[in-house]
Amino acid sequence: MALHPQIQQALKAMAEAQVPAIETMEPGKAREFFDAMAKARGGTPAEIAEAQDRTVPGPGGGIPVRVYRPKDAGTRPTVLYFHGGGHVLGNLETHDVIARNLCAGSGAVLVSVDYRMGPEHRFPAAADDAWAAYRWVVETAAELDIDPTRIAVCGDSAGGNLAAVVALRARDAGDTAIKLQALIYPVTDYSLSGASYGTYATGYGILTRAAMEWFQRHYLGSAADAEDWRASPLKAERHDGLAPALIVTAECDVLHDDGVRYAEALRAAGTAVEYREYPGMIHAFFGMTPAVDDAVAAQRYVADALRRALA
Repeated sequence: MALHPQIQQALKAMAEAQVPAIETMEPGKAREFFDAMAKARGGTPAEIAEAQDRTVPGPGGGIPVRVYRPKDAGTRPTVLYFHGGGHVLGNLETHDVIARNLCAGSGAVLVSVDYRMGPEHRFPAAADDAWAAYRWVVETAAELDIDPTRIAVCGDSAGGNLAAVVALRARDAGDTAIKLQALIYPVTDYSLSGASYGTYATGYGILTRAAMEWFQRHYLGSAADAEDWRASPLKAERHDGLAPALIVTAECDVLHDDGVRYAEALRAAGTAVEYREYPGMIHAFFGMTPAVDDAVAAQRYVADALRRALA
């Protein structure tokens, strides 16, 4: 439970800046704050060949996506990336640096998805958009110059939730194109029942238990939605036959046990899992490059895993 010195410094800076608690804000203000934090964090993204904004068809209208192309030549595999933010916050810009780094590091075309979010568009809108974006990648492979048989799904936090849901849905559809599901401190159980919700309820960054209750309230239509596997992939009837998983957790995170429990469920069902915990880290550390050394290391670790899986 000892916070890494670099995380302690980050939390000190947040306290001095009097960063408000997410759960005290309305969604619009919370989004402004989240966007400003991402912009202030900055970072130097890896060089890629190009990034192009597009709109793809979805069940609720057009879905904005950003297609990142690496410098590697030729027909490439694809990483479908879903940003974090509790299914309420975040967009293509807040996760642009992460997307560029994973694109360059994996050597894959990366498609970042700006799915619909609550409270304006409640569950299952985000899950439906995630699946629509996946099907678009498969069906538009020739135009994108990608290999439709080599796809990975990846995401952090709420995005990890959506990546896991897409992997489950692809299995149920008999689709074997997904070669890896890379889940970075994913939400896997929206009933908020893991022991880490008590251990790290407060004092470990902006994602407190109260903040998760705020996200839950703004994303789900009712408490019953938490029992639906499309909201809580841990509650799926089966976890066998899925694409291999890479699961990353932060030790000091209310979502820590969501990742652990999902890894255990997959392994028990015979699905291959590679699991890594980062000691002393908090939720959202993955985006804290270059200030936090483990953030740099974790992004490299995930990118390398994506490259191997899609080789």
